[in-house]
Amino acid sequence: MPLTDAKVRSAKPQDKPRKLFDERGLFLLITSTGGKWWRLKYRHAAKEKLLSLGVYPEVSLKEARAKRDEARRQITAGIDPSEVRKAKRAASASTLEGIAREWIGKRTELSQTTRDKIIRRLELDVFPHLGDRAVSELTPPMVLSALTRVEKRGANETTHRLLNDLQRIFTYCIATSRITNNPAIGLGDALQPVVVTHRASITDPKAIGPLLRSIEAYGGSAVVKAALQLSPLLLVRPGELRHARWEEFDLSSAVWSIPGERMKMKQAHIVPLSIQALRVFQHLRELHGGNGYVLPSPRSCLRPLSENTVNAALSGLGYSGDLLTAHGFRAMARTILDEVLGVRPDFIEHQLAYAVRDPNGRAYNRTAHLVERRKMMQQWADYLDKLKVGAAVIALRDQAA
Repeated sequence: MPLTDAKVRSAKPQDKPRKLFDERGLFLLITSTGGKWWRLKYRHAAKEKLLSLGVYPEVSLKEARAKRDEARRQITAGIDPSEVRKAKRAASASTLEGIAREWIGKRTELSQTTRDKIIRRLELDVFPHLGDRAVSELTPPMVLSALTRVEKRGANETTHRLLNDLQRIFTYCIATSRITNNPAIGLGDALQPVVVTHRASITDPKAIGPLLRSIEAYGGSAVVKAALQLSPLLLVRPGELRHARWEEFDLSSAVWSIPGERMKMKQAHIVPLSIQALRVFQHLRELHGGNGYVLPSPRSCLRPLSENTVNAALSGLGYSGDLLTAHGFRAMARTILDEVLGVRPDFIEHQLAYAVRDPNGRAYNRTAHLVERRKMMQQWADYLDKLKVGAAVIALRDQAA
């Protein structure tokens, strides 16, 4: 009897693998661990062969039969479907899309979020036009044509990001002996330059007090309020804060140690915690315990807050994206620590996790100036407290001049 959906769905594993047969060579292999694999048994050139047709339930009974019928049409025409599949795989290994996916799979130094963004850009704007072409066939004009399609819709920044992606992919192709020249090199001059726009920030001390008071009055979830409170205190990037995990913290020593793989510069980073920041973290620990994400998503404790949560909360407080973004708190701190509080610029730059060099041109290690940075972080938090309660403020030096 042919299989039915109900029979396939209810089939249970046994001590040994077993087969449930359908019709015309199709059967379902059920492994002892519960896997369900579609297989086609057929003969070609007097040899018995097997063809994999996918895994249930990703491939339904109806879809498995359709794949079986297509394979049998090939067999009737004297074509071995296994060889057709091998040829397709070989072709894919030489196409831009196939190699791009191979390349991104090897980029383990990048975060999963970054890899997802790269592949999404390529899927939207490159693969539809060049993805099925062999990389050896691609020329600079062909690559430029795909990029100018993106440029024409006004997405200049995306265009240059794609150019950088393609340059790296073609460099990988050269390294793996697929091509000898990079068809994306030199195309930047043929594209419109990116207009650099700085993220919105508030750097006038007189305007910071009302902002901090609005944050304290925030009436949403406790986790989002904590994210708002911590954003101005820590000087970290929004993504670094969102993905913070409790195992990175030593609250007794007032230190947050961010692993290198989560930092933009791929170097481990230390954030000294002020008394004010410690209070927020201790409150979060009381709320959610000390495991997993410090700022968990309201939908699942296995995920962090979403990328736009803090910006949306700021907008709800009356600070739209053209006034302030989560990233803008870094510019706020950098400006005022330098212009008002007179902190040494290299202390600030190092705490912002920029690529600071010592007098000999070497990168500072993560503990450099840690004592001074700890004092700076407490000084900054105390200054914000004064602004929050409406204390007199010192104007920026260029405003006072």
